[in-house]
Amino acid sequence: MHVGVVFPQTEIGADPGGVADYARAAEAAGYTHLLAYDHVLGAFPDRPGGFRGPYNHDTLFHEPLVLFGYLAGITQRLELVTGILILPQRQTALVAKQAAEVDVLSRGRLRLGVGVGWNAVEYEALGERFRTRGRRVEEQIALLRELWAKPVVTFEGRHHRVTLAGIKPLPPRATIPIWVGGMSEPVLERIGRIGDGWFPQYREPAQLAEGVARIHASARAAGRDPAAIGIEPRVVMGADAAVAVESAYRWREAGATHLTVNTMGQGFDTPARHIAAIEEFRRAWDASAK
Repeated sequence: MHVGVVFPQTEIGADPGGVADYARAAEAAGYTHLLAYDHVLGAFPDRPGGFRGPYNHDTLFHEPLVLFGYLAGITQRLELVTGILILPQRQTALVAKQAAEVDVLSRGRLRLGVGVGWNAVEYEALGERFRTRGRRVEEQIALLRELWAKPVVTFEGRHHRVTLAGIKPLPPRATIPIWVGGMSEPVLERIGRIGDGWFPQYREPAQLAEGVARIHASARAAGRDPAAIGIEPRVVMGADAAVAVESAYRWREAGATHLTVNTMGQGFDTPARHIAAIEEFRRAWDASAK
C-alpha cells in the first residue's frame, strides 16, 4: 500500500518556507505522495440566503496546480495528487494545459483526482453551471485524455468543441492518471468504467466493500480489469500514532491500494507540528512492519 500525506491546506499558513519545509519533510520521511484539496473561493456565511459548509471565506486554500508547480521544483520523488480538483467549475482545456505543465515540471509525478464538488457559490463566481456538473465531468475526462495524448485534437461533445487544436508541451507519458472522488451510484459506476482510481469518503474500513463491489462490477461490464483501479481512503493522525497505524492496516486489509495521512483538525497549529505528526506516524508505520 502506498502511504502519502494530506497537505494541511487550512492550517499550514501562507509562508512559502513552511510549505517547502512540509513537502521536503514528507519526502524525507519516505511518504510516496502528497495530496491537496481544492477550493477557489470561500463563501461569506452571512450572505443573502445564508451559507453552510465545512469551509468559508476565512479558510485558507492554496491553489493545487500552482502549488504543485512550486513543489515540483523542490522535491524529487513525491507524487503530487489533487484530491480532488473540482473539475466542472474549471475550463477543461485550461486544466489539460496546467496539468500537463505540472507533469512536465515534475517529470511525470502528477496524479489528477477530480470530482464535482458541492459549493454552488464557486460555480457562480467562476461562470460555470452547477446543476449540470455531473453530466459534464465525464465529457471533461474524455477531452483531457485526448488533449494529453495527441498533438492535434478535434473533439465534438455536448459541452465541448475543439477543432484541430492542441496543447504543448504534452505530458512526458501517454496520459496522466485520473482518479475520481464521490460516493453516489453514478459516480461509482463511472469510476469502474473510466476511472483510474477512487477516493472514498467512508469513515470505517468495513464500509469499503460495498462501494468496491459496485466499482468492480462496472469495470467488468466495461471489459476492464478491476484490480487496476486504485482505492485511496484517509486516516487521521492525532495524538496516538498507534491508533492511526492500526486504522491504516485495517484499510489495507479492506482493499485500499493507497492511503493518505491527514493531520488537520488535530490541534497542530504550525507547520513544524504537522511535520512532527507525519514523522511520528511514519516511524510507527515502519516499526510495525505487518
